[in-house]
Amino acid sequence: MRVVAITHVAVVDLAPDPAPAPATELTPKRTTIGTLRRDFTVVVVGERITAVRPSRDIAIPAGARVVDATGKYLIPGLWDMHVHLTGAGEPTGSRQFIVPLLVVNGITGVRDMGGPLDALLAIRQEIWSAKVIGPRIALSGPYLDGPHPAFQPSIPLSDAPAARLAVQWLSERGVDFIKVQSLLPRDAYFAIAEEARRLKMPFAGHVPETVGAAEASDAGQKSIEHLTNVLLGCGILKNIPVGNESDPGAESAEAKHERQWEQMLLSGFDSKKAAALFAVFLRNRTWQSPTLIMIRNMGLATANEELLTDPRLAYVPEAVRKNWTRNREARLAGRSPEALALRRAFLEKQIAVTGAMRRAGVEFLAGTDTAAPYVFPGSSLHEELELFVQAGFTPAEALASATVNPALYLGMEDKLGAVETGKLADLVLLDGNPLEDIRNTRKIFAVMLNGRLLDRWQLDEIKARVAARGKQ
Repeated sequence: MRVVAITHVAVVDLAPDPAPAPATELTPKRTTIGTLRRDFTVVVVGERITAVRPSRDIAIPAGARVVDATGKYLIPGLWDMHVHLTGAGEPTGSRQFIVPLLVVNGITGVRDMGGPLDALLAIRQEIWSAKVIGPRIALSGPYLDGPHPAFQPSIPLSDAPAARLAVQWLSERGVDFIKVQSLLPRDAYFAIAEEARRLKMPFAGHVPETVGAAEASDAGQKSIEHLTNVLLGCGILKNIPVGNESDPGAESAEAKHERQWEQMLLSGFDSKKAAALFAVFLRNRTWQSPTLIMIRNMGLATANEELLTDPRLAYVPEAVRKNWTRNREARLAGRSPEALALRRAFLEKQIAVTGAMRRAGVEFLAGTDTAAPYVFPGSSLHEELELFVQAGFTPAEALASATVNPALYLGMEDKLGAVETGKLADLVLLDGNPLEDIRNTRKIFAVMLNGRLLDRWQLDEIKARVAARGKQ
């Protein structure tokens, strides 16, 4: 059996503050405390951690592969809690592009938020059987959406009976949760909530246009993605006429509507309504996965010219790059400079609201919406953690959103989320202390997936293979 000993390492512990201070504008209601256990040795036998002890007090098992980790830091494997593994196309896109880049960036688990069920089940089985090196996968399969879905693959629903049948069918197919989308009719949404509760099946996703964020929380929606309808629930809408200051003929009707909506949300924000909504989330334990990196890179790709020359594009297949370019051009068409400036202000507000929810004690999951345009698989998770710190999270809290919190959310805290004896050996070895600077999560020396160690040269070899395919 495979035995690995990681010696003389600083183990990063992440735990909630046992005596949190009362919530104020400046003091969080609940915080994550990050501490270091220095000069420890971690022994892994097979897929499990069998010892975590001071190096001076432990004997290295005979025949073990020894990794001298002096000066390095060991964290639990990272989770990206909002991906679309089939976003690069099947049958080979996920395996040759997305999955390898997740691994080299220390991502040992993902929550797939929508895709072809058979393809996803096949990828998961290949990873389980060790045919493919990849992360653990929690999946939902197709979206549940209204009669005219915005995205595919979707199960279109027009009424409550059809909604109940869809939940039953997906449950029988073995999905881990149900993904709800924005165009669901109100009665169909609440039927999904009732049927999911009856089957003890979590449901998560967008808050539909027909439902308020507080209603979704009260209905049992386990997580809200992209802050959908959260800002709407924080304010009072006002009618604001919107003109085009730069060129009256340049802005499309769609762009003008989008700009008017954003201005209404920004101008109508009410701190008391926001606090009441956050209290509902806290009471119901409604998790948030804001995907700020997607909102920044996809929403502002039209303004962020540097993304067009980002070196990570070398790892993106040509067909995917072309799709991203077409998406960028479509989003740029008919948008005035004022509209782009408003989008930047809108992003800043979403970052601020994320910080306000954290201060209120709302729980967070790091997610990216990989592989949305210019949301680069793997590395975008590290950017999301940096945006969390920008929002006011401590580095420990940001790190928890991709380690401890996913384990709690998925009910796997007995197996994952910490460097502890008896837990599954999903680990990342870093060259820098992430508790000092969250950007140190990028400094990856080695990754361990289910007890299998990939050192730096193996990770570089995987990246090189992805880059070679990107040129094809």
